[in-house]
Amino acid sequence: MTSDVSPPEAEDDRFWQERRICFLTTHRPDGSPHLVPVGVTFDPEAGVARVISSAGSRKVRNVRAAGPGTTVAVSQVEGRRWCTLEGTALVKDDPESVAEAERRYAERYRQPRPNPERVVIEITVTRVMGTVRPPGW
Repeated sequence: MTSDVSPPEAEDDRFWQERRICFLTTHRPDGSPHLVPVGVTFDPEAGVARVISSAGSRKVRNVRAAGPGTTVAVSQVEGRRWCTLEGTALVKDDPESVAEAERRYAERYRQPRPNPERVVIEITVTRVMGTVRPPGW
């Protein structure tokens, strides 16, 4: 794990808990970037960021097409404060993984609407960049 951030401050501990829109970057099969607004949760103990989505979405198709070990990034910004989490992504569709992602999403944002096609993109964070250091980094 590498870290390219400034020293942490107490108020920064909430940066990945407060409600705010984030951006996920994946790569299309032709290599071009695909950037979309998403809700992201971050589990600092496990070093995992999660994005819930429909199975047929472009972001999910991009991760699946790229295969195991594909690198993605999620970012959020508030004024001059920002943070990007990079890591390897994997799409999970098992009920336990989806339920855990939905639970975490409900804590940060709101209860997600029912979606029988829901999956979760799990990102194992390997690098952190920005002016805010998330908990555990």
